Amino acid sequence: MKEVDLYPPLKDYLHRLGYEVKSEVQHCDVIAIRDESLVIVELKLSLNLTILLQAVDRLTLTNSVYIGVPKGIPVFKKHRKRVIKLMRMLGLGLIVIDPISRIGSIDVLCDPSEYKPRQVKKKTQRLLRDFSQLVGDPNLGGSTTQQNVMTAYRQKAIAIAEYLQLNGESKAAVIARLLIEPKTRNILYDNVYGWFDRHGKGIYSLSQRGASELPEWSARNQ
Repeated sequence: MKEVDLYPPLKDYLHRLGYEVKSEVQHCDVIAIRDESLVIVELKLSLNLTILLQAVDRLTLTNSVYIGVPKGIPVFKKHRKRVIKLMRMLGLGLIVIDPISRIGSIDVLCDPSEYKPRQVKKKTQRLLRDFSQLVGDPNLGGSTTQQNVMTAYRQKAIAIAEYLQLNGESKAAVIARLLIEPKTRNILYDNVYGWFDRHGKGIYSLSQRGASELPEWSARNQ
């Protein structure tokens, strides 16, 4: 497939909407004009930074800028919703074109418009809470392996594990009081990292896995 294969069905679609259509005018792939409405469509076989930058540049000419891509490109399989969100954030439209079928071959996923994202207060509050509770700055920005990221929750689990390592089997209530950590019971009970063994109601010890992994995490938490 070539980019020029996307043009005929797109031109037919725009004609049906009453636009006069021409291609390759002043480096723009597709120009469509109806009355005083100017639409620009940039055609590409894939979505990448190059086409995004090119489309954003076209916003200096008109607010109605679309990117046209073929149906079935890989990025849509996993990231369709996120791609549409990105287009809206950039003020761009997105058109999916099936060059095989000229009738019904156009799918407009989003139109250009001013994007005003709705902030979710709970997520913002959670972010600020985790930021304030995280002691120090133990991570490297850009880390992609989430299981190796130090979180405020893990720091609390480390403190509990270190207590158990030093004192042996202990009651959750005692640990909570001495560490001044109200979440101690939940952390021990949930045992997210497999670091704790339960011995009766409210009594815990450090597990074999906890004893094995704790030195590395304690060192990172210094």
